[in-house]
Formats: sequence, structure tokens, C-alpha cells
Amino acid sequence: MSAPAPWVRTRLRTAPLAALLTAALTLALVFLAAGLPRALDRGADGALHTFLNGAGPLVTSVSVSSGLPSTDDPAKLLDTTSEQLTSVIGGALPLDPGGPAYGRRVRVARSVPDQGLPELDGVPPEFSLLYQHGQQERSRLTEGRWPVGRGGAGEPVQVALSASAAREIGIKVGDVFSTGPSVLAPLARLSPMPMQVVGLYEAVDPADPFWAEAACAVKACVNMAPPPAPGEPPRPYWYATPLIGPEELPRVGQWGEGAEDFWRLPVRVAALRADRLEETSFALASVTSGPVAVRVTTGLGRPGVRVDSALRASIDTARQRQTAIDSITAVGPAGAAGVAAVVLCLAAALTAERRTSELVLLRARGAGAGGVFRRLLGEGAATVLPAAGLGALLAFALLPTARWLPAAVAAGSVTLLALLAFPVRAALLLRGPRAGTRPGRRRLVGELAVLGVTAAAAVQVVRRGVAPLGEGVDPLLVAAPLLLSLTGALLLARLQPALIGVLARRAGRRPGAVGFLGLARAARGGGGPRSRPSVLPLLALVLAVGCGAVGATVLESVAADRVVVARYAIGGDASVGAALNTALPEAFVAQAGRLPGVTDSLPVWIDDDVVLSVGGGTSVRVNVVVADPVRYARLAEEAGRGRFDPALLAAPVDSGRLPALVTGDLPKGDFSLRLAGGDAADIRVVGFTDDTPALTGAVGTTVLLPAGPAAEFVSRLGGPAKWMALGHPDDGQLRALAERLLGPPAAGLRPGHVVRTAAGEVAALGDDPLQASAVRLFWVSVGATALFALLSVLLTLLRAGPERAAVLARLRTMGLRPRQGLALILAEVLPQSLVAALGGALTAVCCLLLLGPAVDLSPLVGSGVSAGLRPIAGPIVQQAVGLAVLAALAVLAEAAVTARRQITTELRAGDAR
Repeated sequence: MSAPAPWVRTRLRTAPLAALLTAALTLALVFLAAGLPRALDRGADGALHTFLNGAGPLVTSVSVSSGLPSTDDPAKLLDTTSEQLTSVIGGALPLDPGGPAYGRRVRVARSVPDQGLPELDGVPPEFSLLYQHGQQERSRLTEGRWPVGRGGAGEPVQVALSASAAREIGIKVGDVFSTGPSVLAPLARLSPMPMQVVGLYEAVDPADPFWAEAACAVKACVNMAPPPAPGEPPRPYWYATPLIGPEELPRVGQWGEGAEDFWRLPVRVAALRADRLEETSFALASVTSGPVAVRVTTGLGRPGVRVDSALRASIDTARQRQTAIDSITAVGPAGAAGVAAVVLCLAAALTAERRTSELVLLRARGAGAGGVFRRLLGEGAATVLPAAGLGALLAFALLPTARWLPAAVAAGSVTLLALLAFPVRAALLLRGPRAGTRPGRRRLVGELAVLGVTAAAAVQVVRRGVAPLGEGVDPLLVAAPLLLSLTGALLLARLQPALIGVLARRAGRRPGAVGFLGLARAARGGGGPRSRPSVLPLLALVLAVGCGAVGATVLESVAADRVVVARYAIGGDASVGAALNTALPEAFVAQAGRLPGVTDSLPVWIDDDVVLSVGGGTSVRVNVVVADPVRYARLAEEAGRGRFDPALLAAPVDSGRLPALVTGDLPKGDFSLRLAGGDAADIRVVGFTDDTPALTGAVGTTVLLPAGPAAEFVSRLGGPAKWMALGHPDDGQLRALAERLLGPPAAGLRPGHVVRTAAGEVAALGDDPLQASAVRLFWVSVGATALFALLSVLLTLLRAGPERAAVLARLRTMGLRPRQGLALILAEVLPQSLVAALGGALTAVCCLLLLGPAVDLSPLVGSGVSAGLRPIAGPIVQQAVGLAVLAALAVLAEAAVTARRQITTELRAGDAR
């Protein structure tokens, strides 16, 4: 007698397509579940590295400094100390393998007065001294030689100066200068110490972090000296840092106060991880003020050792940014995960219903419930486990990152759900209702429990709101859309038969039976006369629409808030400010107003050096803005800054006084304005405004005058200082026009015009990698929920497909035409999808109304906003309509497949359908 065939092999051979589809679904879901945490880690790590690298090498380093020790060979002692610091600090922090930058420098420079060198604003140039280990390897001589030799007392200090600094200041090789005290300490008593320039050099790479300690060693800098008298502006002067040789190190202390040895140990930013920022912050604390700092200060044997790093503050800032972003972006993946879980349960329900007769037969032949469960578990393991392992392997290989536990937990959870969903569902079907219980009552108790949990969560959100930014992910914020969607699906499952039943009764009064039959089947969930709609398909669709609409609303709100922030900062959609002490030519104002996309523009005259007499012999300095009141009021309205009624400035004023609006605390009345040149104008304050678009961050009172009545005042001011516009001007075209007519733009300390557009500001706000990663996550979540919604529709159609095909085949024998069969399918399926879409939209609205006011979108916007999250019709309608369209397309595809089936195939002898 032959042994029975193995169960798993027999089942896989019997239904290979079902096994293949199960494996494909498991692979996709496990890949997404394992890939999402790894993608989040990669995005967070990349954003962290970009953020820290943008702060510069000085911030991402540990700085150690000390006084000058007594030694015969200071250069060798610098090298030895560098090795000690690298050993001690490298045990707590990952250091850059490029090695530290170290040497000796002077904090207080010496000036070179009355030497024939160019002086900016009458202030002589200043020079400090620097020795940095490896300086000759990272630079090349252009003229002369490197400093060598050790001069005695009174001998010139031999230095090498950067070629660019020599050109700017007018220094040649061989020049010898006598030095005086620093501009910042003019009374300091210094011993004579001349300086001789023996060589000129250029840095091989001026952007090399090696030169971060001495930016003025590769070029001449412009520093600011204190003003000679109170009320006067600071004075600029040239500042440079020449290089000395190691032989001159003992003389550095004679140059001036503040001479010190320094070491800068760069931290390897690429080794820092976003998930370990707290540990990194603790390690930095131990290095700067903890046990490591004690070992450094006591073990070097040097005077005045100090350890410092700005990296800890940057790390803490990065932690706050990451936590704030995570508290918002967790909503999107949670919704997608909820829809995916429902899809898995729906697939398990479909498989269980398809194999119900087989399982009942097994039970009738004596198979125990435990035995059937174990066989189904083994059958699922043969398809689920290999697919899950392959999906996890792909996620780990395609998205490499150091952290593996969250991805493994997510992949394991999905695998466990995929493995147990069908056996558990089958066990519940075989178990049946217990004696003395009614399924309807159990379902009602479960629904009431879900409703109670949702109500409790809603009450808790109303009482305390969501967790503030920086306190981590709020479970209520994540769970609220899921609970509301579940409650909505349960309510729809109860209401759908009545709602669609009303439509069916109305359709029954009209000619033709197709609409009535389709709607009647839809009211019963597509089953027999006593069936009711399943909750799982409704839950999948409601979740997809609700979570997708919330995610799309977040994206729409972020884009809109960025535009608002940009327009508020600029004072409109575009502005061009003239260079300091210049005005915009009429040709530019005219041509800029005709640029494509400009809907309204105006020139604005600005003067920030006007004196306002307030009576009693007292006066205050004010800012004066002159513009066309009507167009300027429109600009203020659109920008949301300084709104006012232009009629106030249009009203005539007696005695020849100009009407004026002010932003300060002046009372209404008559005042006098006096320009810097002595010209005066009388004004009357007719109203007040809280701000003005033309001045960003202005200090003091601002006076707004109308351009028409103030024509004479405008002529004294000269040309307009700013051009402002509304509309959507192209950033590149506006900049090209400004550069052609106004010259080069401002860059650094170089004066020039300034161009700002709302499009450019919005792009700058969204340029943060952390924000970009969060926005991409929302887009992926919205796309994933849409795909899972489509899959749930297909599974729902597949679930009722055989029974529907049999009904169509029987109706075809009664004369039903193919077009009527398509109408029947649409009448049966689309009402359920439309009800689910409507329920999802209402769920999204409820969720936004409940959570929206407490959600802070500032981390995603890139600037502080206080509007919160509001329901927006566009994204919600798009998600609902998109689901309806997907359902219609799926129905059409399913109908096309069903139409090809032969009637004889469906009407087999003995078919129980």
C-alpha cells in the first residue's frame, strides 16, 4: 500500500496560482515593511550629515588650546601633544582619519601704521602670526621663500604672506614693516618687533578644512574697528595672518597677548548616526566637561588647557529637528501599514471562503481543529517564509544602513501576519458560533468596544492636544486616523444596506431589472439573500481614502504655508532692492513691470535716516516709506503684512500737510519730518498700521506717505530704493534683467542689488534634506495607500467573482446582453466603492478637525507657522475621486475577463452556486 502524498506538496500543485500570488503579496509587503525603517534611517543620516557639514569644520571639531609651555623644541611638543589628544579623544568620538590641525597662533594682532599701505577708512592694516603643522604641504610658493632661521631680539620676524592678501594690501617680497599695537587695544605697550615678508604663497585648496582655523591666512579679510565716537558706524580695516616657520615659534609670545597652542580634532561626520544622537551628545559632554576633559587637562602637563566644541549644540539641534519631523511624518506610514494589514486579512478571508467546503469536509472526516490548523500553517510556511526572506533580503541589500532591528521587527510582524491570517481565519470558520451565543450580538459588542476606544481617544485629544514638538511621536496622532477609519467602516457596514436598499427600491419602480438587481446585490454585499456587507473591504477603502487624504492635505498645507512665509518675508511675490546709497533707474522699473507673470508692481522710496520732531524740542529717528497707496495696500494685503485702508492716505489734509500712517506709538496729530540734507516736510498722522511690506526687520517707527501728494518729498529722496511686485515672475528672468541694468548683485561684503522672489524663497525653505525626506515619505505613503486600495478592490472583486460569473451566466440564458451584464456589475460594485470613498472623505475631515489645530507643521515648512492643519477640499476630493476611478477601472477589467467565460463552464451539472 503506497504512502499518502504530502499535504503541502499536494496543495501547492493543486492551486499553484494562489500560492504564487500569496508569495508575491508577502514579498512586496515584507520588502516595504523592512525597507521603510531603513529608508527613514538613510534619509535621517543623510540629512544629519548635510546639516553638520553645512555648519563647517570648526563646528564639527573638538578644539583644544593651552598656554605656551616652556620647552626648547615647541614644534616637537606640538606633535607629541597631538598624538596624546588623538588617543584620548578618539576613544570617545570617531575622529576624521585625515588627522588634526594644530599649531601656534596669536589672538591679538599688530597694526602697521604709517607704512604707506592702503588704509580703509583711515584704519591701518593688522597682522597676526600663525604656525600650522603641514602648512607647506598644503600650499605652494609663488614668490620668494619660506621663513627660516631664528632671529634674535629686535630682529624682524620672517613671514610668508598669501599672494592675494599681498595684492590687496600692496605688499612685496622683501618689505620690512615696523609694527604697532592692535586697533582693538591701542594703548597696549609692546616691545619693538619688525616683520619681514620673505615669501608669497597660495593655498592648494582654499576650501580645505585645514585652513578653517585661519581663513585670513589664504586671503586678506576686512574686519571692523570700533567707532571713534558713540553714534558713528564701525570702521573697516584690512586684516591678514602671515605664516611663520617652526624656528620662530619661541618669538610668537612676544608678538602680542593671547598667544596659544591649539589643536582642532575633526569628528568624522559620516560615522554619526541619527538614531544615536543622544549617545553622541553624551560622548561630547564627557569630552568637553566630563571624564575625558579631566584626563586631557591633567594629563598634558600644559598650562591653561581648555577643551571646547560647538558640535554638541549642533547635535542637540539636529535631535530636536529629527524628533519634530518624526512626530508628524509617522502619520503617513501608519496609515499605509493599516491598509496593508487589512489587505492581508482580506486576502486571507478570500482564501478561507474559497476553501470552506474543503475544510468542512476534512472536519467531517475526523480531522481535528488543531491538526487542520497545523497543516494550513505548514502550507503557508512553504510559500510565505521564502517570499518573506527574499523580501527582507532585498530590503537589507538595496537599502544598506547600520541599524537593522526596526527593519527586522517590521519584516517579522508582516511575516507573522501573513503566515497566521489564513489559518486563524479558517479555524474561526470551522469553530462556528458557540452554543448559546449569537454572532450578531458578538459583532455588536465588538463594534461598541471600537466605538468606545475611538471616543476615548477623541476626548483625550481634545483635552490635551497632541504632544508638542520635540517630545517624540504621539501615539494618539498616529492612532487617531486608524481608529476613526475603523469606526467609519463599521458604521458604513451597518448603514450601507439601508442606503443602497433605498436606491434599489427606487430602481425597482423603473423599467428594467438590471439596476435593481445590481443594487439589491450591493445592499447584501454581493452574496446571498441573508448575507451582509463585509467590514474588511470597506475598512481597506475607508482607510486608504482617509489616510491618503490626510497625507495629501499635509503636503498641500506645507506647500501653501511655504508660499505664505515667503511672501511675508519678501513683502510680496518679488522685490529688487538697490545697492546701498543708490537708486533704481526708471528703465529697470518699467521693464521689470512688463516681465511675464507680473500682475502688479510699484516702485518704493525708502529713507531710514529721517528725523521726526515730536514737540517739546525732542525728536526721534524714523524710517520713511513712500509708495502709491492703492497698489501698496494691495501688496500689503497679499503679503499679510501691514494691511491698511488706502482711503486714509487719499483723504485731503489741510494746511498742506501730507497724510501719513505710522507703525509706532505716536498719537494722531501734526509732526515734522527732516531729511539728512536738512529738507523738511510737515505730516499729519491719519492712521496706524502694524507693519510695512517694504522693510523687513526694520527698527523703530516707520512713516508711510502717499507717492502722489508727496511728489516734492520724493524728488528730495531721489530714485526709488526698491521695486516690489505681485504675480509669478520667473526668478531667472528677473535676476538677469537686474544684472543687466543694475550691475552685479551683492555677494558677501561686496555691495550690489538684492533680488528676492517667492519662488526662490519657497525653494530655499524646501532645500533642507530632512524636510525633503519627510515630504518624500508622505508622497510614498499616499502612493502606497492608493496601491493597497486598488489591491483591496481587486481582491473584493475576486472574492465575489465566481458567484457573480454564475449569476451572469444564468442571466445570459434568459437573454441578458453583454452590455447589460457590464451595467449589472457596475451597479453592484460601484455603490459600495462610492460609499467607501465618501466615508473615507468624511473620516479625513473628522480627523483634520480633531487633530489639525494641534498639529504644528513648522518642521516641514522650514519656518515657524501657527495655522495648524486645516481641511482642504482639493486633496480630500482627489483621494475620494481617485479611489472611485480606480474602482471603476478595476470593475471594467473584471467585467472584461468575466465576459470571456463560457456559459457552459459556469452552468456545470451539480454546481451548487
